[in-house]
This record gives sequence, structure tokens and C-alpha cells, in this order.
Amino acid sequence: MSDVTVVQESRRIYLDKQSPAAYRALVHTADAVRATAAEAGLDRILVELINLRVSQINGCASCLDVHTRAALRAGETTRRLGVLPAWRDTELFTARERAALALAEATTDPADGRAQDRAYDAARAVLNDDEISGVIWVAITINAFNRVSILSRHPVRESGHAVRDAVPGPPAADATA
Repeated sequence: MSDVTVVQESRRIYLDKQSPAAYRALVHTADAVRATAAEAGLDRILVELINLRVSQINGCASCLDVHTRAALRAGETTRRLGVLPAWRDTELFTARERAALALAEATTDPADGRAQDRAYDAARAVLNDDEISGVIWVAITINAFNRVSILSRHPVRESGHAVRDAVPGPPAADATA
């Protein structure tokens, strides 16, 4: 590690540690979103696919580490996880999963209103209102945790466990939604 990297990393604070009350509020939000998603009928694998796709877009190594392990524990295959960045180009994802992934991507990058409208229309064709709401809330929540981890520069250690695994709640105990 270069001296420049050490200096840059030493200037970062762990937002979750610096402002624990705000982080706990985010964890409580994630708990509510997880319940909302389950009540809407979104299974754990779909929720983890959303968490992973959003984390891929945002480049959050810590959340990718946590949610890859969570997806595998939930029964997701390594094959589908490997092609998740190119989900549109495979037949490995169901229409429901495709709609949810498109909506999650539109939630993550909402600047393109037309793409957002297309994603929403596609979701309407296969998801009910509760499912659409659940997908959007899962995407919003993992986006928030991505920002916390990215701006804190939460590391992923060689052991495969994020430093924050000891912190209750998302993304550490795979609980984002």
C-alpha cells in the first residue's frame, strides 16, 4: 500500500461508528424494508439479487462481499451470480426477476426518466403494487448502505468477511432487506 493510500484512508471515518444513532435508524429502516419485502412475497434470493445488482452498479466491495455470501446461503447459484452484471443477456433469470432488476437499476440511477418509465412499465406487467414497492424499497435501502460503506471505505479482508460483519444490520449480517 502506498503512502498516498494510507493518508487517504486515514482521513476516512466509519460513518456507522461515528454516528451510531443515525446508523441504527438506517438498520431499523432495513428491518422494516425486509419485513415489507417478505410480506409482498419477495423471496430472499430475489432480494439478494437486488442487493447485489445495486451494489455492483455502485461499486461497493463490502456490500458485494456480504450479499454474495447471503445469496449463496439463500440457495442462489454461482452461475447466476457470475452473470448477474449481464442479466439482460441471459435466459437464467425469470420475467419477475428481470422486472425487479430493471426497477432496482432505475432506482439506483434515476436520472434517466425514460429508462425509469420503461422499467416501471415492465415491472407493472409482472409485479403487483406491493412487490413493486418492496423492490424499490430494497433498492433504496441498499443504495443507502452502499453509500455508508463506500464513503467509509469499509474494507473487505482476505478472510472474506467485511470488517463490519460484527455490526448488527445491513449490509453486515446480510440484512439489507
